[in-house]
Amino acid sequence: MFNKIFSKNSSKEEKSEEKDSLLIQRLPSMNLTDMRLYVKNSIHEMESTENGLVEILKRLTLEDETSSKRYIESDNMDSKIKKAFDLVIVIAEHKKITLDAVELIQEFINVYQGIILNFDRQNKQIYESKLRTALEKSIEGVNQRTALQRKMDVLGS
Repeated sequence: MFNKIFSKNSSKEEKSEEKDSLLIQRLPSMNLTDMRLYVKNSIHEMESTENGLVEILKRLTLEDETSSKRYIESDNMDSKIKKAFDLVIVIAEHKKITLDAVELIQEFINVYQGIILNFDRQNKQIYESKLRTALEKSIEGVNQRTALQRKMDVLGS
């Protein structure tokens, strides 16, 4: 009986790892539109996973090791900056959001604070408040998932 239960979980974990490795291979060549399609589950061969969301946020937030540049720079076109902000908002509202992803969203907001304020001022947008609201929603989502997991653990034991 236990063998059936554990074998199902391990096969799900293996599939998730395969999806994550496929994303990690394709991520360097993906643009913002492709990343958004991945998050929205529109790429048929790749379903979004928790680790996949984290990997995308890492790419957007952390410096590239080879070029020492971030994905978004202050001299980028407004359309690229807007797409990056929208992508972070979509990830924040995703049902598979994790605590790691929430921390990366918070780091994204901190790292790009100047670009966000400058973009809002120049384009008469409100991305600063949109990103903060998305961060709050992502925290609520993580709290809801944690509460549900606790209930499932209590019912299971």
